[in-house]
Amino acid sequence: MASEETRAVDTRTAMSPTERDTPTPVGASETTTLEKGPARAWATRLVVAGIVLSAVNLRPAITSLGALLEEVRDGLGMSGSVAGLLTSVPPLCFAVFGVMAPRLARRFGPAAGVCAGMAAIFAGLLIRPYAGGTAGFLAASALALMGIAVSNVLMPVIVKRWFPDRVGSMTGLYSMVLALGTSLPAAVTVPMTHALGGNWKLGLAVWAVLAAAAVVPWIPLVREGRERPAPAARSAKAQAKAPAQTPASARAAEEQPPLRITRSRTAWALAVFFGLQATAAYITMGWMPQIFRDAGVSAGTAGLLLAVTMVMGVPLAFVIPRIATRLPHQGPIVLVLGVCGLAGYAGLYLAPAAGAWAWALLLGIANCAFPLALTMVGMRARSGPGVAQLSAFAQSTGYLISIPGPLLVGVLYQHSGGWGLPIALMAGLMVPQMVVGVLAGRDRTVEEEAAAR
Repeated sequence: MASEETRAVDTRTAMSPTERDTPTPVGASETTTLEKGPARAWATRLVVAGIVLSAVNLRPAITSLGALLEEVRDGLGMSGSVAGLLTSVPPLCFAVFGVMAPRLARRFGPAAGVCAGMAAIFAGLLIRPYAGGTAGFLAASALALMGIAVSNVLMPVIVKRWFPDRVGSMTGLYSMVLALGTSLPAAVTVPMTHALGGNWKLGLAVWAVLAAAAVVPWIPLVREGRERPAPAARSAKAQAKAPAQTPASARAAEEQPPLRITRSRTAWALAVFFGLQATAAYITMGWMPQIFRDAGVSAGTAGLLLAVTMVMGVPLAFVIPRIATRLPHQGPIVLVLGVCGLAGYAGLYLAPAAGAWAWALLLGIANCAFPLALTMVGMRARSGPGVAQLSAFAQSTGYLISIPGPLLVGVLYQHSGGWGLPIALMAGLMVPQMVVGVLAGRDRTVEEEAAAR
């Protein structure tokens, strides 16, 4: 039988964000609250649509560029080192701008933050092919990546806020669509560019249309007003005894002091795990097509191989978070993904062309460390503000850690004249990723650790 506390949570989460922020008048009946269900259902559909459309826009700015990197290098006159810098821009922007996300969410609400993020992605993708020169291309890319960074951090917050009892399934949906949005540009950007007359600028700019569509679902949610986290659930008896809250007192109760997140070992383990998996992902997205092309694979096939690697995340990104939320320790999943990554790198070193499809599949499985990391962010904090703080810390610190990887691969490739050393670096980084992933997967929360030390 459901407890009174569970029923209180169900009643509370059945309201829209604006309704949750309005204190129930003294003597108001439960019927009045339940009558607000249709408004909540309408808002929930918008949130789901917003999550799906936003997730599909979080990687085309990167993978569409990876598919056309050689054409962009030729068109802008980039050296290998500068191209390596270009592949390092995504994690740099994610580290720098991701820190802003919790502050934006507190001031304007997470829906407004994601809406602004999608608008920035649209503007950046539209401008960058025509910005003129390498500097303009980098600046416009940074604008799009700023929008991605803010949305990256706020997505787990929105999932925790709107679907607290379905973190695994909603994170899986978000991650699955994100993987689809990663693989689709890798697969179709090259043939689409050929269909547009071989103009790489049009081939990159066309992805701005998808970003424009992602702005739409968030606008009604933003117009409802600033969302605030629902207060902690209390039993019906406790609510009956408590005095009615004013909007000011409700807001004060919701605004808890920030955690000292750096005191949590789990937060640090999760940040390093996030950083190492991001290193592997951005090296893969930025350089894997070039590895195959240098091995004699055609440009179109190399783009398809990258798409295969990315599309593996579509089914697995839905399954892995659901499995992870059912396990007390996520370490075994971390180890399985790491072994697949090591096998894929060994294949790239020994027979890059002969076993190309197998290596693409294995590396696609290994890249599913990303949805696992997102799921652990939602599991390692108890409250919405805690998730926001942990998400910002883990992603910003993690992406900061990942910055040197793609750049170092470009430098090693240019100076060694081959892929032996870069692949050895990729494989070497997989070992500490497995270690810290096991530590991050332990059943504990950052609130407990921050309070205990």
